Amino acid sequence: MFYWLMKYVVIGPIVKAIFRPWIIGRRNVPSEGAAILASNHLSFVDSIFLPLMIDRPVAFLAKSDYFTGRGIKGWATRMFFKATGQIPIDRSGGQASEASLNTGLQVLGRGDLLGIYPEGTRSPDGKLYRGRTGIARMALEAHVPVVPVVMVDTDTMMPIGTRLPRVVRVGVVIGEPLDFSRFAGMEGDRYILRSVTDEIMVALQRLGEQEYEDVYASTVKDRLKKPSTDSSKADAAA
Repeated sequence: MFYWLMKYVVIGPIVKAIFRPWIIGRRNVPSEGAAILASNHLSFVDSIFLPLMIDRPVAFLAKSDYFTGRGIKGWATRMFFKATGQIPIDRSGGQASEASLNTGLQVLGRGDLLGIYPEGTRSPDGKLYRGRTGIARMALEAHVPVVPVVMVDTDTMMPIGTRLPRVVRVGVVIGEPLDFSRFAGMEGDRYILRSVTDEIMVALQRLGEQEYEDVYASTVKDRLKKPSTDSSKADAAA
């Protein structure tokens, strides 16, 4: 009920009136039953506009830090993320990754839509990067289709590092569902998981025509951090 009120009565109408988002392929989202919405990830606002533009609730797995802030700001952030259907998870890796996967499977087990960013993090430069295989494992274990989704110009609206969005018209392009039932029972095969994940990323690249680079986005982010770190060390040594 809270989700419905925020989407259709409070947040949704205001956001749509200001930013006038557009959508192509809405009919490709299944009207019922579980499915994974696999999206590129350009901006913080991706998790806001995708749920607003389709008719069914979407649960996203969001880092738990967004739900633990203190004071009025922490409360507002927590309420906002709950209102947009996001679920807190620990993204520290190891057992936390397994717990995140199980949380996603619970969402799918209820027959709901699960939103996932296969790249694992926001693109640092607008390119599409290599997908992580957790999405493939979820799809095969839950026996659900994967619907490719491309967010358009959300990085122009709110680039990484900015706090307030610009008034830019953004879009959502939704492709036809991908069926991986031919790999049923093979979720333990890492080669199959990589193949399924790569097929999803190819579908995203064709749908959005983003430049693709076959490395992890997190690796690129680490590279971008190194020059500033190295220069700081050089300045300290001087």
